[in-house]
Amino acid sequence: MAQDYPVDEARPRRRGRKLLIGLFVLLLLLAGLLVVADRVAVGVAERMIGDRVQQEVAKQGAQSTKPDVEVAGVPFLTQVLDGRYERISIKLRDVQAPVEGDTVLLPVLNVDARNVRASLDTLRSGQGDVVADTVKGTGTISYESLAALLKRPGLTLGEQNGKLAVTAPVDILGQKLTVSGTADVTVADNGAVALRFNELDAAGLPNLPLARALVSNYAKSISIDVPLPDLPFQLAVREVSPLPEGLAVTADAKNVPINSVS
Repeated sequence: MAQDYPVDEARPRRRGRKLLIGLFVLLLLLAGLLVVADRVAVGVAERMIGDRVQQEVAKQGAQSTKPDVEVAGVPFLTQVLDGRYERISIKLRDVQAPVEGDTVLLPVLNVDARNVRASLDTLRSGQGDVVADTVKGTGTISYESLAALLKRPGLTLGEQNGKLAVTAPVDILGQKLTVSGTADVTVADNGAVALRFNELDAAGLPNLPLARALVSNYAKSISIDVPLPDLPFQLAVREVSPLPEGLAVTADAKNVPINSVS
């Protein structure tokens, strides 16, 4: 014989299930709101840092498009409360920087800042410094702007088998010839790019000691230390290497304010 349960006993069970379901839905909504708030806060911080970085670039007499800033690490709000950020990536495009009356062009300059310190008050007020323990920059200098610094009409630079290649028109013993060859490229003690053209030759060059001496003298005249522009964030050039798209530059710095303005 089936046993009937009191109606009053079944209702509390249903109410309990509804309450649990309601709490679960509420928790999901709160989690979603926290995620949204976290992403909104990231966007605000990235815009603030981008504005300050652009001011820093302008202080050095350089120009670039608006920086792209990405603050890594999830969740962001816990980093805000701690005042430390594991990584901030900054991309500057079309950087134009002055060097001795000329302009050096870097199509892209990537900056990677690690262990960044920024107080909550700095983010809220926009006042104060955002300081990175280490900053690494990588960029490419266009060969056209690098060649302009050598001040030799018609001279062109490029990459050949991993080395810096040069071609240039010259007048040797009344003949107009084109010299070509490659250079060793290193970073000088003063941070300039040291170019050393050791082996230049020219098709049709007369087999005369004087002609060879003139080519050698031309090679020496363009074997110079080419100054580079002041890079943002106090970056010091450590390495250069020729690539098909330009001269790749690697630079770094430590304990750097990445947003300081005077």
